[in-house]
Amino acid sequence: MRGRTLPHSRQGSSGGTPTVRKAVVIMAVATLGAGLLAGCADDGGDDDSGSSSGGGKGKTTITMGLFGTQGFKEAGLYTEYEKLHPEIKIAENVIERNENYYPALLNHLTTSSGLQDIQAIEVGNIAEVVSTQAGKFEDLSKAPGVKKSDYLDWKWAQATTKDGQTIGLGTDVGPMAICYRKDLFEQAGLPTDRAEVSKLWAGDWKKFIDAGEQYKAKAPKGTTFMDSPGGLLNAILSSEKEKFYDASGEVIYKTNPAIKAGFDLTAKAAEEGLVGAQTQFQPAWDTTIANSKFAAVACPPWMLGYIKGKSQPDAAGKWDVATAPKSGNWGGTFLGVPKSGKHVKEAQAFAAWLTAPAQQAKLFSVQGSFPSAQTAYTLPEVTGAKNDMTGDAPIGEIFAEAAKSSPVQVIGPKDQIIQQGLTDNGVILVTKGKSAKEAWDTATKTIDNNLEK
Repeated sequence: MRGRTLPHSRQGSSGGTPTVRKAVVIMAVATLGAGLLAGCADDGGDDDSGSSSGGGKGKTTITMGLFGTQGFKEAGLYTEYEKLHPEIKIAENVIERNENYYPALLNHLTTSSGLQDIQAIEVGNIAEVVSTQAGKFEDLSKAPGVKKSDYLDWKWAQATTKDGQTIGLGTDVGPMAICYRKDLFEQAGLPTDRAEVSKLWAGDWKKFIDAGEQYKAKAPKGTTFMDSPGGLLNAILSSEKEKFYDASGEVIYKTNPAIKAGFDLTAKAAEEGLVGAQTQFQPAWDTTIANSKFAAVACPPWMLGYIKGKSQPDAAGKWDVATAPKSGNWGGTFLGVPKSGKHVKEAQAFAAWLTAPAQQAKLFSVQGSFPSAQTAYTLPEVTGAKNDMTGDAPIGEIFAEAAKSSPVQVIGPKDQIIQQGLTDNGVILVTKGKSAKEAWDTATKTIDNNLEK
């Protein structure tokens, strides 16, 4: 599981991730600025010729600026590349939380100093970087070995400027399914076969809420249908083609009928007690996983790793994966090569190799980070993927279909602020006795105040 910024702080990685992939951890903001700089020097001090004594005299050290647990090192990809290229050494500098990593990255981009040879960019920040910092990055569409056709169209588009410059190569995506507890569904009188479960709500989130009402009628004592209002709202909104911004860059979250409809549907679920009252990735929510207190959760691949990490051992094999009512994406990262890096040519070659289909498939098999390279979906690491929590479920095939059918969605520079406002200052309030209108008014006021800052 890989650490990335979780919507409303999916703390805990994509692991994230998802990741989520992903184990998400915490570091102080103060360490970030120093960390980005330290990564360039920690390795034994590169001299002006570009060599480094770190790990091998005369080797060129490519530095990686990352957040969370991206999983490249854990999957053995650095070691593999170093064997293929004996003249290269890879050194990573990791800041665990993107909320700490990203502000310092922006600062270093603004000053064109202190940058690593390769910098990770979280999907929630890619729109801002593309619109304001594209000139600071190499165009990786022209890097040797990079094929646009390898990647999902919508993923490639997220890191591409209007004039066709691609500033980042996608490492992973977070295609969403619905993970559910077969034992709890059975006790509530719902089907447990994943194909039948998928049919319950095919094509419509309202049908998903209907299934929740069926669950509640015979629910095992002390359980809810879904984990949290934030998780439900995030899943609904992530499946919409247009969300918080329109194609011109205007903020439309208050006027987009899909947002209000998703908010109201989530509020309805909260009013009816179909969702838990917790905020995702907080200790109280972790406890609901450990104690089997909910039956379903919106589930990108990295979520399986998170669930495994928080579950009791006897939960293994009790989960399964169904298709979501509508496909959506939650999470994902890009790798960019700053023009001011010490080893631009070598960094481009490594970024291209690291995000190539074969390496993405290996990363998925080890870390659960689902490939953004669609040509990886036919590789055995994906087609044959299994997970301890979901038994024989063909998770690679399920998530691949979700990834290919996810909408090409406009991502705005302040998506995370809006998403967090709608959840942490919005739908969660309905579980505490507020009306849907009161929750909406509080959320929009909070969001607007934050957007003005």
